[in-house]
Amino acid sequence: MSLGMAEDDSGTDIHLPADIDWEMLDKSKFFFLGAALFSGVSGTLYPTVVLKTRQQVLVKDTCFKMAVSILRHDGFRGFYRGFGTSLVGTVPARALYMGALEMTKSSVGCTTMKMGFTEAKAAAIANAAAGVTAAMAAQLVWTPIDVVSQRLMVQGGNSVKTIGLTGVRYTGGVDAFRKIVQTQGVRGLYRGFGISTLTYAPSNAVWWASYSMAHRSIWDGIGYHLKRDGNGGVGFTPDPKAVVGVQAVSAVVASGVSALITMPMDTIKTRLQVLDEGCNGKPGIVPTMRKLLTEGGLRACYRGLGPRWVSMSMSATTMITTYEFLKKLSTKNQDSCGSLQ
Repeated sequence: MSLGMAEDDSGTDIHLPADIDWEMLDKSKFFFLGAALFSGVSGTLYPTVVLKTRQQVLVKDTCFKMAVSILRHDGFRGFYRGFGTSLVGTVPARALYMGALEMTKSSVGCTTMKMGFTEAKAAAIANAAAGVTAAMAAQLVWTPIDVVSQRLMVQGGNSVKTIGLTGVRYTGGVDAFRKIVQTQGVRGLYRGFGISTLTYAPSNAVWWASYSMAHRSIWDGIGYHLKRDGNGGVGFTPDPKAVVGVQAVSAVVASGVSALITMPMDTIKTRLQVLDEGCNGKPGIVPTMRKLLTEGGLRACYRGLGPRWVSMSMSATTMITTYEFLKKLSTKNQDSCGSLQ
């Protein structure tokens, strides 16, 4: 995720730490530490996910009013409904995600470089392909967890005015899992799997490709200004804080692009997984889309965009910096060779 060296058209070199690829990682340490680090990140950002989900499914209200309502009727605990279930799924889902991401990025990156692509284009292609593969792998675990946790998220006391919810009450993740299987079978746990894949695969592809391009563009811009300030041609090694800062800004930009492009699909996916009826009592992508459009047109498809953007930006910023830190902690004691970004 970091350039070994960025060079703008003016010839100013910016020397960054070489990227750590899949072959350089201690896999057991990588997955163990990753599970711990990302569980902490998930816990910190979970309230924004709850707000986003409720805005997508329940009668529209401002994010602030919904937050106040949750606090008034459910207390702070209301922001963590379904978190236990979500946390249980985080470990295997993250393991699949990180493994697929690194293996795909490494293999596709080498292939595209051999095909004659420039480093920048090869990095963007490798990151996009890795995002798609990682999302598809993670959805095998994450879809059932999503279905259960989201149903718990929208379940509340008087704070909830619903649209088409069944009225089924769940005492917790295990109870929700049991009732869904009893009434709908295992298929009920995978409701929305297709559209989840159609949402997260493009979203990840857009995010990683956008991140790669934004990251490189920012460093090229810094190199350009160094040239204008009379430091052209002089090697420049940024301090760790500057590297983290550029990673964070790139992550926010990538999150904004991804959220805008994939928000309608995410709203439809959430409704499919939470509501037991679409149009005329029949769940499905098309009926759910029609019902959503009748409620507020295209604007209704973007309910929860604010919380989702904030959630994605905060999650992406912490994820990318934590991820880089994790890879450094998990590096084998061996000589490293340069790699893409």
